[in-house]
Formats: sequence, C-alpha cells, structure tokens
Amino acid sequence: MHRTWVVIRREFLAKVRNKWFVIATLLGPALMGLAMFLPAYLLTKSTGARTVTVVDASSDQVGRRIADALDAAPLITAHYLEATLGGVGDLADSLAAEVGRKVINGFLLVTDQTITDGDVEYRGSNVSSQNDMANLQRYVEEAVLTQRLERVGVDPRLVADARLRVDLRTINIRGGKTTEQSGQAAFFLAYVMWFVLYIALVVYGQLVAGAVVEEKSSRIIEVLVSSLRPSQLLAGKVIGVGAVGLFQLLIWAVMAKILIDQQGFFLDLLGIRIPGGRAFGLPGVPLATMGVLLLYFVLGFFLYATMFAAVGAMSSSDADVRQAQQPVLILIVIPALLAFGALNDPDGPIALTLTLVPFSSPIAMPIRWSVSAVPLGELAASVGLLVVTMLGVTWVAARIYRVGILMYGKRPGLRELARWVRTR
Repeated sequence: MHRTWVVIRREFLAKVRNKWFVIATLLGPALMGLAMFLPAYLLTKSTGARTVTVVDASSDQVGRRIADALDAAPLITAHYLEATLGGVGDLADSLAAEVGRKVINGFLLVTDQTITDGDVEYRGSNVSSQNDMANLQRYVEEAVLTQRLERVGVDPRLVADARLRVDLRTINIRGGKTTEQSGQAAFFLAYVMWFVLYIALVVYGQLVAGAVVEEKSSRIIEVLVSSLRPSQLLAGKVIGVGAVGLFQLLIWAVMAKILIDQQGFFLDLLGIRIPGGRAFGLPGVPLATMGVLLLYFVLGFFLYATMFAAVGAMSSSDADVRQAQQPVLILIVIPALLAFGALNDPDGPIALTLTLVPFSSPIAMPIRWSVSAVPLGELAASVGLLVVTMLGVTWVAARIYRVGILMYGKRPGLRELARWVRTR
C-alpha cells in the first residue's frame, strides 16, 4: 500500500504542478464568468433601433397595419412600401442592396397568403438574432390577428381585453413530497451534472492514457516496474489522476459559487444594469444529490480510467492512443447523449435502462436522480452492477496493462490482447 501511495502522490503533484493544469484551472472560472455575464452585457448594449421596410403586395393592405404595429414598437423603425405581386422581385433586389449598404436591417414581404395561411418572409442581416426575430414575429402575429378578427366582424379590443398571460409555475415533486425546487431549476441542475460528468470522464480518462504512454515512450516505466507490481502502478496512476480531477472540480465549484454570490459586484464593475441585480441563479443542491454525484463520479472514473490506462499500455505513441481510445470514447459519448435525451421521461423505460447499464449509469443515474425520485432498490441495483462491472474491467485492464507497458512497436490486435488477458 505504501508503494501505491508513493505513485498516487507522484501523479498528483506532477499533474498539479504542471503549467497546463494551472492554466486550465484559472481558465475554467474565466470562461464561467464570460458565459454568465457576456449575454447580459450584450443584451444591455444592443439598444440600437432596427430599421425594417414592409413591402405590401396584399389586396387589402394588411402590410400597412403590420408597418404601423412595428413602428409603434420600441427600438423598431418601420417604413411602408406598397407593391404589386409581379414587382416584388425587383423591389426585393433593390432592398437587399440597401441591407448590404446598412441603410436598413431588413424587409418583410407581405402578400395575401399572410392573412390566409400566415406566410410572411423576412430578409435581413439580423436573422441570426433570436431576440429580434421573436419580437418581429410577435408584432406581425398581433397585426395579422387584428386584421383577421375585423374580417369576421369581431372587435379586436374585446379579444385583447379577454386575453390573459398565464404564469405557469413548475414545482418538482419527489417521492410524493413537494420540494422547493422549480422545474427549471431541476433541469438546470441535471444539465450541469451531465456536463460535468461527461467532461470529467473524457478529459481525465484521456489524461490517464496520456500519462501511461508518456512514461512508456520515455522508458521510465521500465524503472518503475522493477520496484512496483504493475497492479500497484495502475492503481496509483488511476487514483492519482482521479484526485487531480476532484481537486480541479472542487476549485471550479468554489469559484462558480463566488461568481454567483457576488454577481452584483461584477455586474456593477461591467456597468450592467439588470432588474433585481442578478443575471444568474444557482439552484440548491441537496446533500443526497451531491452524494450520488460523487459516488458515480468515483465509480465511473475508475471504470473508464482503467480502460484508458489499458489503451495507453497497448500504445507506443500519442498517435496510437488517439486511434485506440475511440471505442472507449464511444462508450462515453453515446450513453451521455441518450441520458440527456431521457430527461424528458426520467421514469420511462429508456431512462431506467440507462441507469442500470454500467457503461451509461455513471452519467445517467445522477441526472435522473436530480429530477426524479429514484427508488432505493433501483439505486442499489445500479451501484451493484456498476461495481461488479468496474471490478471485471479493472481485472482485464490490469492484465493488459501488465504485459502492454513493456511491449513496443505495432499495436496488438484483438487476438493478441486475448492472449495477454489469459497469460498468468
């Protein structure tokens, strides 16, 4: 055990002292802050008025009503042009040139189909702005609705007075008990857990493979094997890199908490004014959820890290590692995508299957746990299957590692790998 601890300590200190670890650790909070505050900053700075031309080729001049509605809207200046259906093409080319010269931001093409079928076309330079397009669609829909109501003799004001915006609050129920967590908060928590687990398994797993092939290519491994059993070396390497991962994630979690708690200070520093003084909120994380997250992170990391270590042992260069690790990456990527999709039905058969299959449960179970009341029996079955699979994979990986770390040259095939596993 002492020798294994020496390897753990060496791996941990070597990775933590590496300049790339320091850069990545500092870059993580910087990117988090950018993701939190940049959208709010851009939103407050995007206050320029949009200029839109409405080309009306309809028979009852519905385009004029749309232009009036847009012109009355904040931050939109609308111009009205009446046209014939046959002349729309030439007029559209002329207006497109104005868009290119930045005279206008875009133009609407309105025809009789706008009233009958709701078909209206917008061409402009700001079509990628979701906020602009949502506002434009809302005002056009209101104008078209008013026109259609007047056609059938209904007073639009009566409809406007009867319309009521419904504020649907969603509260998560777990195990038959109402919680303090909203549906949006539960989804956000599940998304964060999914993202953290997926990135951690991929990044730190590949770090294990890289460390193995680096020592192997530099021949340091031959010195280490002379004083350590391969199983001790494998265990020390996996635990050491896993500790580095947990340490880095802990730093990022603390920095994220500071950024969220002190976001008022950072908003003032950037000159951003937001109602309520908060651009971002952090849902509460129950202690049980945190425990499940850590449990599956550790078990999942051991499962995949031993596989990555075996990949590193059977490879002689970084290029070999990049090719040989593809099957392992597929075992992570596909279950991760399926697990995130199963959020729509966390108690359905797909979600249940993903939480029981050992290669998908490290990601699927934590995010399912965060949005649903998972029976303890299913949790125990998932953990049991994951532990048994992890032990089996570790046994196979250890046998490959034992032989592979001293083998150089061409990467072995499946038949040779099977012979390595059978070798006593």
